[in-house]
Amino acid sequence: MFKKILSPVDLAHADKLEKALAVTGELARSYGAEVCFVGVTGPTPSELARNPKEYAKQLAKFAAEQGTKLGVATSSHMIVSTDPAVQMNQELEAAVDKIGADLVVMATHPPGVSDYFWSGHGAHLAAHSDASVMLIRG
Repeated sequence: MFKKILSPVDLAHADKLEKALAVTGELARSYGAEVCFVGVTGPTPSELARNPKEYAKQLAKFAAEQGTKLGVATSSHMIVSTDPAVQMNQELEAAVDKIGADLVVMATHPPGVSDYFWSGHGAHLAAHSDASVMLIRG
């Protein structure tokens, strides 16, 4: 049913992704699917990396570690964004197409007041991509 699962991750908050990662691994094992972990970084130094090349290495290492832990095939895809607050929805949408994902599994937060005015990234992907979207509350 599913061949390629896209899993957006924020490496700065990897400790909060445990439930979403477990679900992603279970689905990947069940369907024999590959998981592509997608991470976003800026072109300038951040708390995680001094540059995009260094961030790409960290993301690839994370993907490899998760592949071993979850027992599934994994890859990574980095997005360099100059303004994630504005561009994230479209960049994730483009990543779904580029990677050829047919399922997106991502962690989400409990809804709050702002969600009535601005939809979350998962809601945008569900409305604007061909992939199925599963949101996992942490």
